[in-house]
Amino acid sequence: MLERAGLNIAGSVGTHAKYRGSRIAFKCGDRQVTWGEFDARVNQVANALIKAGLKKGDKAALLSLNCIEALEIMCGVLRAGGVIVPLSPLLTSGQLAFLTQDAGASFFFCTFPLQGLVQPVLDQLNGIPRERRLAVFFDEEGWTPYEDFLSGASVTPVFVDTQDHDEAVIIYSSGTTGLPKGIVHTHFSRTMLGMAGGLEFRIHSGSIMLINTPLFTNATWVMLLGSMGVGALVVLLPTFSPEAFFHAVEQEKITHTFLVPTQYHVILDHPEFDKHDLSSLQIMVSMGSALPLPVKKQILQRMGKGLIELYGLTEGVGTTLKPEEIEAKTGSVGTPISGTEIRIIDHEDKELPFGEIGEIVGISSGLMKGYHNRPDANAEIIWKDEFGRSFIKTGDIGRFDEDGFLYILDRKKDMIVSGGINVFASDIEEVLIQHPDVNEAAVVAIPHEKWGETPLALVIPYPDAKAREDEIMGWVNQRLAKYQRLARVEFRREDFPRNALGKVLKRQLREPYWKDQA
Repeated sequence: MLERAGLNIAGSVGTHAKYRGSRIAFKCGDRQVTWGEFDARVNQVANALIKAGLKKGDKAALLSLNCIEALEIMCGVLRAGGVIVPLSPLLTSGQLAFLTQDAGASFFFCTFPLQGLVQPVLDQLNGIPRERRLAVFFDEEGWTPYEDFLSGASVTPVFVDTQDHDEAVIIYSSGTTGLPKGIVHTHFSRTMLGMAGGLEFRIHSGSIMLINTPLFTNATWVMLLGSMGVGALVVLLPTFSPEAFFHAVEQEKITHTFLVPTQYHVILDHPEFDKHDLSSLQIMVSMGSALPLPVKKQILQRMGKGLIELYGLTEGVGTTLKPEEIEAKTGSVGTPISGTEIRIIDHEDKELPFGEIGEIVGISSGLMKGYHNRPDANAEIIWKDEFGRSFIKTGDIGRFDEDGFLYILDRKKDMIVSGGINVFASDIEEVLIQHPDVNEAAVVAIPHEKWGETPLALVIPYPDAKAREDEIMGWVNQRLAKYQRLARVEFRREDFPRNALGKVLKRQLREPYWKDQA
């Protein structure tokens, strides 16, 4: 019998280099590379890593803004058989050190100007020596310049026998205190993600994809892998601004892009919006939080009819609402993406029929391997169907309509989505209750014109508390990542509403702040 070769999600790079090597693969700012040039750099990174001691399954952390070098590092690590761990520059220095240790990373790549985040915790980076701390676009003590690391490394193709089940990437969904969840994906699940992204978002070899969102987010990976798989041109914005978006769309004739609702908001509100030609846009994907109906209407009227709404979890299940469905099914998040099955269950884990409200569970070909070093968390999310297949519990409450379209009704996990970034209330609450004047605290989402949602802390202070609301907010915000910071602290002198078991009813706390929202 023939044996099928194991998958490696960097494999498409070599294929495109062989058959369309002179075509432009990536653009960022003034730099562009062909598939052939990019493939050579990926081989150089992989060879340098192997020479430096990277073994199959070893982890390499990456702290980077969007740039072509970040992509060649990601693909080089994967081609060498390693596991890439993209980290968020929105985190604090201590959080970055913690996640690096949690992942067990043995290499650390950092691009300018983010080294300032890492410098205070260099000695905490899991014992990673200087020669494995790689500096991209800067040269400082304690680091090895990236180009020096690559110097002398061969561009000869590297072959490491990766199998479908081998780990490829760990993406951290959050990570403030306690044990954050590192979501582990294999080469198979990432390949399936790319194929689904290509199909759902109608990406083809002639597409020109604009990446506006950071590389540490899973949604960006959907767009990136879907584009790389078919050999589309990918244009990277190092940092997002409406002006940069307008320029890229007009200059490069962008056909596909992904934006979070906050980005759509600032684009549409830009005073010079009507002076720009966005007619090349064929597909615009939105994810991160629900698009307000007025914003959705503006997108369709002013940016084009190719809007797709995506609902999904980094763990690997999702739905899309496609352009031809978006007006008839406003409010829905669509139907399951290719290779995905979704069901609704009640509090006793029994499946519910269409129309009934319950927790959303899902299974897909792109499902994660599990949470990194968290068997307890893995056990908590599994739901078995009648065939014994393992679905994951999303923590979201929803229902299907009679046509099979999914509607999200609430967030079981009390997650706040601010500017497309997931903020977990429990993480902020853990910090709040460390303040000596805070007796109890509950964090809820309140509406924000720009960010969609923002965290509000409701605090029951001790009777003899001296600190004011603004003082507590300042104290807490110093200990949080930028995207987690509180917009306001409000004191409550009466107990929070609770259920019979004493659990705080956050929905009741949220309602007054949302009653005037459409």
